[in-house]
Amino acid sequence: MILSAQHPLSAGLTGDSRLVRAYRGERADTTPVWFMRQAGRSLPEYRDLRVGTRMLDACLDPAMASEITLQPVRRHKVDAGIFFSDIVVPLKLVGVDVEIQPGRGPVFGRGYADAAGVAELTAIDPARLDETSAPITEAVQRTIAELNTTDNGSGTATPLIGFAGAPFTLAAYLAEGGPSKDHLAARTLMHADPGAWRALMEWTAELTGRFLRTQVLAGASAAQLFDSWAGALSLADYETHVAPASAKALAHVHDLSYEVTDAAGTRSTRDVPVVHFGVGTGELLGAMHGIGVDAVGVDYRVPLDVAVARIGEGVPLQGNLDPALLAAPWPVLEAAVRDVLRRGTAAPAHVFNLGHGVPPETDPTVLTRVVELVHEAGA
Repeated sequence: MILSAQHPLSAGLTGDSRLVRAYRGERADTTPVWFMRQAGRSLPEYRDLRVGTRMLDACLDPAMASEITLQPVRRHKVDAGIFFSDIVVPLKLVGVDVEIQPGRGPVFGRGYADAAGVAELTAIDPARLDETSAPITEAVQRTIAELNTTDNGSGTATPLIGFAGAPFTLAAYLAEGGPSKDHLAARTLMHADPGAWRALMEWTAELTGRFLRTQVLAGASAAQLFDSWAGALSLADYETHVAPASAKALAHVHDLSYEVTDAAGTRSTRDVPVVHFGVGTGELLGAMHGIGVDAVGVDYRVPLDVAVARIGEGVPLQGNLDPALLAAPWPVLEAAVRDVLRRGTAAPAHVFNLGHGVPPETDPTVLTRVVELVHEAGA
């Protein structure tokens, strides 16, 4: 499917941005940078805006979700916005009983760790999301309306990255009924009842894939699938019981493309870039790339040049400063940033990021200073 002529990629606004070029494997004038969880609790303007508003209510308020997405772009001059949402938003939109409890995370009305529970859950048609996703579409459209006029130094509009949770991470929360340290309920279901597990994974893949597609159709210029808990799995379990579902989720984006015209007037099509990131997934990096993504996010545990050896040459990487270093003295942090940039040269292209999310207690002026350093040193 060709994206509409008004889409930022089709309109020539973001296709040559630093971020999109990096995801394509090209190096621009400098290394692009954005931060996981750049929109959120580290920003005083975010805390002021969120007073009295629950997390999922904020995600489903188009004006608020858009404003939160834009706040770090304005403040830090990062090379991309990441859509402010939560991985359980599509579950909420199709009627699953879930709330996000402060200090704990997503909590469901019940767990879905057996065949009966999975049957009850999967009786919900994921296509219902298409009927209830208007707040997501509006929030994305509001966001790109401003991003299309925001040039942070690259000579292009600032792209928006769409965001969704990977099927395993959703399944891990659903099986447990909430957060878990070891995701034992999900891993037990995986082996105790493979049929129920497969049904659960296919359902979460369909739902989260539709959620990601909605964001891209509305204007996002790239898509990130985030697998918070895949690091709890062995490589064999990931390849057998998880990777097929992640690939199915991304199939909802893989058919989306846009047309470009080169200097000679030749028209061609390009696919929407896709990046996949997981936490604690150093042993899974090659398999994560194998599901069909353009770039791979690497957490802080694996140096980028080591990741290249594990994934193979020719794959753009994203990452991977340890978030703990944001509170270190500037000389220590500066040296670490430069080391990440140096190691990132082992890949054909590199998007600077953290190896996980921004800690809520981070001084936002430090993030701004890191962006300036990356743009200067990464040139």
